[in-house]
Amino acid sequence: MTGRVFLVLLLGIVASAALTQWLAVNERTRALERYRDFHALERAEQLITTADVMPDSARPTFLVAAARGTVRLEMSDLPQAQTLPPTEFSTSLQQRLGERYKLGPLSEHPSACDQPRQTTSLFASSQWKGTCETMNVQLHDGQILKLTVLPPRAPPASTNSELLSLLPFLLSIAFLAYLVARMTIDPLKRLAQAAKDLGNDINHPPVVLSGASEIRQASAAFNAMQARIRQHITQRTQMLAAITHDLQTPLTRLRLRLEKVGDAELQQRLIDDLSAMQQMVKEGLDLARSMDSSENMQALDLDALLDSVCSDASDVGQQVELRGRAAMALMGRPLAIRRCLVNLIDNAVKYGHYAHVKVERLAGSARISIRDGGPGIAPDQMARVFEPFYRIETSRSRESGGTGLGLTIARNIAEQHGANVTLANHKDGGLEVTLVVPEYYVGS
Repeated sequence: MTGRVFLVLLLGIVASAALTQWLAVNERTRALERYRDFHALERAEQLITTADVMPDSARPTFLVAAARGTVRLEMSDLPQAQTLPPTEFSTSLQQRLGERYKLGPLSEHPSACDQPRQTTSLFASSQWKGTCETMNVQLHDGQILKLTVLPPRAPPASTNSELLSLLPFLLSIAFLAYLVARMTIDPLKRLAQAAKDLGNDINHPPVVLSGASEIRQASAAFNAMQARIRQHITQRTQMLAAITHDLQTPLTRLRLRLEKVGDAELQQRLIDDLSAMQQMVKEGLDLARSMDSSENMQALDLDALLDSVCSDASDVGQQVELRGRAAMALMGRPLAIRRCLVNLIDNAVKYGHYAHVKVERLAGSARISIRDGGPGIAPDQMARVFEPFYRIETSRSRESGGTGLGLTIARNIAEQHGANVTLANHKDGGLEVTLVVPEYYVGS
């Protein structure tokens, strides 16, 4: 976004500067044309009045000298040519000379009027738009001369290019546009980073109030929102933890009293139902803890953590195999990350009989793949299995057990650590859960 704002500002300033330069050059050109027309009037009047007072013997010599420059007076080669209606220039000159002289504009058009002019500006017109015409002038003695008004001579070539002269200006406005873009976008980047940190850690320190009043106001509103969200999550977590904790005592009493039931088959059924309720209460408490981010973050050795979790699973009789090494550290909460991995492995063993864990290093992250030997999951249920208490119909049995909270807890913990959990049916059968965790860089 910084680049887009910079380009918009730069193009806007350059376009405004170009428009201003174009208007200034055109106004300067019009002023130069008016000045040249006035000079041509003065020069033409001087040449005509001087030629008129010259004796016949000296007039040819004078006309030789007067036939030079951009305003020329010379002998007419078409003394009897048909004249055109008066032009603006001929009318002004006639008023200066008086009725003693007669002017007649000719249809003859000097070729120099149509030749492009050399310009030193990108915005100047290459065609002379001032007076450029010829006319016959009849002196008081009846002699007819031809007056020619040509465009001014081309200016000498400049050694300094206009682009080079504009370069400091373009560099200055580019720097200004970049500075304004940075000043505009940096506060938004800080808010975006604060939102990202909030998603990873609800207890992240609030945004520092700095900058313009609008930015400080937005930052204060963001901090207030963070405080309300933290309070809401804390209250919900405490309520859920309190409910699940308080249920443990009556459930324990029920288990003790069930020991006195005489019917063995009924007793076993009631105990199984009670065990399912206790498991649900336990996982409900785990769900509440998964939303609690009060545990301190620290750097963890991912390979050591995976090895410990897989070894513990093997020790309790689960068929778990670990392959690969990441050779990297991650920043996380030890108990939470461990609970996330345990839930994913337990889920694979529970519904797929075994868990093949593979870890590999990626650019800036590590990918942990956990594949089981189960039937997989229908594509339309991939997203729903992460919902709390949602269970696939085929898993609703006493043998599999479960409450539908394992994947929900794992995803909550992963998102708090900037990780990502995805599900996919493996091409060779079974479900593959992929956990991608970011790498921790010292000093970052």
